[in-house]
Amino acid sequence: MAEESSPMPPKPPSPPAAKSGSREASAPKTPSLPRQMGPYTLLERIGSGGMGSVYRATHNAASPPVAIKVMSESTRVNPVLLRRFEQEFRAASRLDHPNMVKALDYGEVEGVPYLVMELVEGKNLAEYVEEKGRLPELEAIRLVSQVAQGLHRAHKLGLVHRDVKPENILISTEGQAKLTDLGLVKEAETDLNLTRTGRGLGTPHFMAPEQFKNAKLADSRCDIYSLGATLYAAVTGQIPFGGISPLEAWMKKVQDEYPTPRALVPEISERTDWAIRRAMASDPELRPATCREFVEDLTGRTTRKSFSAPENDKDSWYLRYLDDHGTEVAVKGSRAAVRRSLRDGLLGDASNVQASRSRQGAFLHLRDLPEFRDLIVVVPTPQTPTARPKEETIFSAKSDIDGNRSTASLNILPLNPEGLHKHAAKNEDTKFNLLRQLSRSTGHKALPSWVSFIIAGLLLVGVAILYLLLR
Repeated sequence: MAEESSPMPPKPPSPPAAKSGSREASAPKTPSLPRQMGPYTLLERIGSGGMGSVYRATHNAASPPVAIKVMSESTRVNPVLLRRFEQEFRAASRLDHPNMVKALDYGEVEGVPYLVMELVEGKNLAEYVEEKGRLPELEAIRLVSQVAQGLHRAHKLGLVHRDVKPENILISTEGQAKLTDLGLVKEAETDLNLTRTGRGLGTPHFMAPEQFKNAKLADSRCDIYSLGATLYAAVTGQIPFGGISPLEAWMKKVQDEYPTPRALVPEISERTDWAIRRAMASDPELRPATCREFVEDLTGRTTRKSFSAPENDKDSWYLRYLDDHGTEVAVKGSRAAVRRSLRDGLLGDASNVQASRSRQGAFLHLRDLPEFRDLIVVVPTPQTPTARPKEETIFSAKSDIDGNRSTASLNILPLNPEGLHKHAAKNEDTKFNLLRQLSRSTGHKALPSWVSFIIAGLLLVGVAILYLLLR
């Protein structure tokens, strides 16, 4: 969805209101609505998007203002969108967490459904970054970690957000981050079959690659990918996979092809760079299993109360491992000393090393401890992105009703054969080499254009099918 402020009659100065949804260049015109929606009085429109408009409203003079999301005329006639709207309220009303926007009420007036939400005075993260530029690393981590806590609670309740992005993170005037817009939420226990199998749903720049293929199977690791991509945008000031079509983004995502955060901003710490790359790994198995683990990756500190350090010895670690002769060795050292020994390979196979905060305490493998996990878990280094000429675009994207949320469809478009041959001459890419070899095998200097067109089309169809089978 998209949102923007709308001109209203003069009123006393007040902070801008952040609201459910996302931004757009221009708000769609909506039919006039009654000033009264049930017991709520609409005061002003504060945003709009693909699903409808958001209004500032009050219940009565003594109550604080609220945000009311009202479905537009064009969307409320769609039964799937109507059920998603109802599902959004049901899911949000189950969540009671300071970092999730609260759902307060749901109703209908004259056939117009509305959703009453907590009003957050402030801006969304996208607006915040646009205004301030890329955020300081620690500030970005603080905001994203807050969202991760709310998202962790949602995952515990069996909810998958499926649309985590900067526009859906509201920053209050007090600096508190809240996740909003559960319009694409997936409920594990009450699957309403609102997403067709094999259909991608979400925001392409921030959604996990597997969510492109089938949003119905999206799980918590998809949200973690989106959270990592959101932090990427906050610390670099650049949208990941920006400026390309949804399926071009998907192809780069599955190949881990994007500039690392440190490649864009060298001042970013190695740990934050590693944590973001791990969260954005194309293989879901390489990502953190939970939002809590993602926060631990960012901070390098455990969140387990049962694994806290003794009061009288805050920096000591006890290790046990097998030496080259198979003898168990027990040593003690500071966190810095242990990390230095791991880097220097002095502890042998690090996967066999276990650590504890006390001599008698429970020992865990190092990959289970955020203090050392970044030295154990190897994350593929993203490939350097390469520019693709326009004539070599091989996929198109079919946009969903919301301009920012897209449904990726594998529609193969015919390519310019000259562009294919030109590309083959420049590199050794397999699919283009095959076409070049096929052209040479005819014994002619040049194939008729219609033959080249057919060959290119058939070859690309075969490559696409083979690629999907191998996946």
